[in-house]
Amino acid sequence: MSDASASMLLIVEDDLALQKQIKWSLDSYESVTAADRESALLQFRRHQPAVVTMDLGLPPDADSMTEGFKLLEQMLELDANVKVIVLTGQNDKANALKAVNLGAFDFLAKPFEPEVLNLIVERAMRMAELQSENRRLQAAAATSPLEGLITRDPEMLRVARTIERVASSNATVLLLGESGTGKEVLSQGLHNASKRSGRFVAINCAAIPENLLESELFGYERGAFTGANKTTPGKIETAHNGTLFLDEIGDLPHSLQAKLLRFLQQRTVERLGGRSEIPVDVRVVCATHQNLKGLIAENRFREDLYYRLAEIVVTIPALRARTGDAVLLAHAFLRRFSQEQKRPGLSLSPDAVRAIEHHGWPGNVRELLNAVKRASIMTDGERVSCDDLGLPPGPEEDKPEGTASDLDLRTVRDAAERQAVLGALARSNGNIVKASELLGVSRPTLYDLMRRLSIK
Repeated sequence: MSDASASMLLIVEDDLALQKQIKWSLDSYESVTAADRESALLQFRRHQPAVVTMDLGLPPDADSMTEGFKLLEQMLELDANVKVIVLTGQNDKANALKAVNLGAFDFLAKPFEPEVLNLIVERAMRMAELQSENRRLQAAAATSPLEGLITRDPEMLRVARTIERVASSNATVLLLGESGTGKEVLSQGLHNASKRSGRFVAINCAAIPENLLESELFGYERGAFTGANKTTPGKIETAHNGTLFLDEIGDLPHSLQAKLLRFLQQRTVERLGGRSEIPVDVRVVCATHQNLKGLIAENRFREDLYYRLAEIVVTIPALRARTGDAVLLAHAFLRRFSQEQKRPGLSLSPDAVRAIEHHGWPGNVRELLNAVKRASIMTDGERVSCDDLGLPPGPEEDKPEGTASDLDLRTVRDAAERQAVLGALARSNGNIVKASELLGVSRPTLYDLMRRLSIK
């Protein structure tokens, strides 16, 4: 939405007398008018209004709502952010609610008080301006080093802030967490935030046979072994001036741990078959799902290497511990895959949302991503069900679980409200209208709750 259209209003009304009355009532806004669907679409495309007031009963059959609903869908298709206020008859609440479900901002029954209409339009304008500013800020932050991270969970947000704080240093970072929690996404974000000029180079210590891992890491000279036909730099050299990500560091063979420790101490590498030491400036980030201290106790991991790697330790919570994130991520993944599959109408059904909320996700984000990708390909209709996801259905009703009794009442209440709000926002895919309906509160009340609980 351009700044020029930020306060533009479109009035769609086939009753010309009422059209003039509405225009007069809203004379503080720059407005254009239309009396039927085709002229309304023409004005909509030409002026890109932020807010539209419209009657559902439009010619050629004013007694039918067909033209009105069609116009509503077409406008939302052209601009999903437009705020449409539907004007309905006094006894036509069913169609008004249907319009809201289709994406209308609000509705008002006729005859209406001009002051009430002004209030709703003012709120819609304010909302449009706030969302426009939010989109501008998001676009400005599109190069954020952690743009690949999708979360509303407080603990995961703290992890992100930690990553951003340590990124400018040269400290070695150890990421701990279950498989599939997003350790490589965070390490890539750490590299991006570091502004290091070199590459981000990743190697999985568990995926390469022990007899090949040394040459992969440190490189080799020509003739160092059978098949070494040319001198080849290792991953450490390749990451010069950049970041080296060692995934599953707990699986690093004991024989290579001493050599890695020597590199971390001296910051030089010696290729297999070589005799010269090559200085390398590289930021090292490691990750593992294993208990390294347990491995140390079993003499399977060097304690001195652990302390070299663990200058900064970041523990990543499992997906099941991240309130509302499973559904939030599922919506985001489905948007991505539906675009890739050229099926833009795909959405999650209510039973799929409940199933996602209540599944344990032992494979974490990776398991969720695979389930959504499979469903986006295999589902027959436009609604992805729990069967499409390969999940058992969740319970019909779910209530926030009680919190620890040693907390004071205010803390318990805030925790419960946060969990409920995050859950509703996730289930509604961020739609404030639907989230407020799920919570049984008004939109202003929900906004107040989000501000008080610092939920963005």
